[in-house]
Order: sequence, then structure tokens, then C-alpha cells
Amino acid sequence: MRTENENKVTYYIYCINHFAKKFKLSSKESFNYLLKYGGLSFLDEFYDVEHLLSFNDAIKDMIVVCKDNGGYLQ
Repeated sequence: MRTENENKVTYYIYCINHFAKKFKLSSKESFNYLLKYGGLSFLDEFYDVEHLLSFNDAIKDMIVVCKDNGGYLQ
């Protein structure tokens, strides 16, 4: 049985990869962007709600958070 931390890591990886695909970034570029502009912190803080949403909804939420923190991708 997977632990909650393993589930979170798997979810974060899927979100990073979906974000990368949407903006035609590498996974590394996506990770760095989300780390720099607060998207990953947002996912961590609100994991209990976000993981119940679709990946598209989670990506939309991360876009808003990153933009609010100076991110430029839309």
C-alpha cells in the first residue's frame, strides 16, 4: 500500500508533466518554473483539495498562482 507521501509525489509529477505539455516545456523547465513562482508550494498546501480535481483544473489553478507571483506563462 502506498503512503500519503508517495501519493503526493506521484501527483506532483503528473501535474508537472501536464503543465510542461500544456506550455511545451521540458519537465525540468516546468518544475523550475512552478518552483520559482509558487505553483509547487500551492499544490503542497492545497493537496487535499487539488488532488480531487482534474489535472486541467489543477493546471488552471497553478497558472493563476504563478501569475500572481510574477510568472509569465498564460
